Amino acid sequence: MIMNIHPSWQNALSKELEKPYFLQLMEYVDDEYEKNICFPPKELIFNAFNLCSFDDLKVVIIGQDPYHGTGEANGLCFSVNDNVKIPPSLRNIFAEINSDLERIMLPTSGNLEHWAKQGVLLLNATLTVRKDEANSHKHLDWQKFTDAVIQTISNEKEHVVFLLWGSFAQKKIKFIDENKHFVLQSGHPSPLSANRGFWFGNKHFSKSNDFLIKNKKTPITW
Repeated sequence: MIMNIHPSWQNALSKELEKPYFLQLMEYVDDEYEKNICFPPKELIFNAFNLCSFDDLKVVIIGQDPYHGTGEANGLCFSVNDNVKIPPSLRNIFAEINSDLERIMLPTSGNLEHWAKQGVLLLNATLTVRKDEANSHKHLDWQKFTDAVIQTISNEKEHVVFLLWGSFAQKKIKFIDENKHFVLQSGHPSPLSANRGFWFGNKHFSKSNDFLIKNKKTPITW
């Protein structure tokens, strides 16, 4: 598979991209896309990295795997393409933003590209999925790669905000140096978790911006 990833990430991850497991992973992904309908489109697999360069990175949000419905996934966790119904978890994210930042926002699109372009890495732990089969690529070595991405960010950068929502994302804390970075944890924004009181009121968006401002970085327009 032809690698389509921003040069800043190619530089930061140069050793990882040359490891045998990653080269084999690319072969497996090629084979999956050839034999099955998979998402996101192949050219968008590394979209999170291409819209948010390593140099501009300020915030990391970790998801599990892409949406598996036709036309939904665009390579950014929690994000869907324009003209796709906003998923329940993302609706709860928008609701928390409204509450946290004391504003009224009625989004008509769930496309989060505008976050990515401001320095938010919207990273799924697994970057691909078969159509209508959630977690169908979890057996591939994607997590080995994305764990290395998190570790590289932790090692090579300073004052990055990590938003860990739900137990799956929270397991990634072992790759993050909390002395260098700002880690916020809460329940997942899915209705099941949010309706049990584990999501709303976490104020992660204002806390993230306060930290960025404190460290002389431009806050995110959520």
